[in-house]
Amino acid sequence: MDLVTIDDIRNAAQSVANVAIHTPLLPCPWADGELWLKPENLQPIGSFKIRGAFHAVSQLSAERRAAGIVTYSSGNHAQAVAYAAREFGVPAVIVMPEVTPAVKVEATRRYGAEVVLVPSAMREIEGERIARERGMTLIPPYDHSDVIAGQGTIGLEIVADLPSVQVVLVPISGGGLASGISTAVKALHPTAKVYGVEPELAADARDSLRAGELVDWAVEDRYRTVADGLRSSLSPLTFEHLRRYLDGVITVSEDQIRAAVGILAREARLIAEPSGAVATAAYVFHSDELPAGRTVSVVSGGNLDPALLASLLV
Repeated sequence: MDLVTIDDIRNAAQSVANVAIHTPLLPCPWADGELWLKPENLQPIGSFKIRGAFHAVSQLSAERRAAGIVTYSSGNHAQAVAYAAREFGVPAVIVMPEVTPAVKVEATRRYGAEVVLVPSAMREIEGERIARERGMTLIPPYDHSDVIAGQGTIGLEIVADLPSVQVVLVPISGGGLASGISTAVKALHPTAKVYGVEPELAADARDSLRAGELVDWAVEDRYRTVADGLRSSLSPLTFEHLRRYLDGVITVSEDQIRAAVGILAREARLIAEPSGAVATAAYVFHSDELPAGRTVSVVSGGNLDPALLASLLV
């Protein structure tokens, strides 16, 4: 299996340079002076997903783009693909779970994509069916080398902006973000440690890495977590990246995730969705499981329902 390389990630950085924001590292004096936040919630679509989606679409031939693109997503990759499709002037169909927060569904439609809502367990099947029947190209949310390379551009920026970084904390869902960032960080700064973070209620990456093989969790189990963007399972491709480059996985409780959303809002003035707050939750509540030193926490997204935000800030 061919893994993504640092050269792939550098090429991706060129293709997304005029689309994705080079987000700054924000120091956190409210912590202990050793934490910086990487606020990917400030991207044009409110999450890091714009990097991988845009790069993947940019690599398609003009003919394939003209035939249209399709994806399945719980929300942020959906918006990213819809945004990229609009930028390239091509049709897009987005398959989303029926339980997706309305704010993410509405945002995806605003970018001009056709949205198809299906039961959670059917989203991949329906996406593949539409791609096959309509002759469109499927851009999956994480199981794709170009997507992984695009997400890895975050790792390039972290090392460039904080060369002395010692620990990087990254949310894990399907593993594309953690695969890309860990590949870049380990290539540029081999002594830095990269840890994935996932909810205790969707800890299939932890179990898979412990077992040395993919361990699948039932959809209904993964969908218990409030972190709706972290409910996917690893693919063989992302698993191989994480097995090679990740130093460990930290799991966080639902209460810790909710608390981290409030901490980021009050102390850092950042609106983070629960999925985007898990890395910070790991730093705040599990420091005893992490190496000491300069740490970057990736705030992966900020798209959440206003009612949920209000409840989390109480």
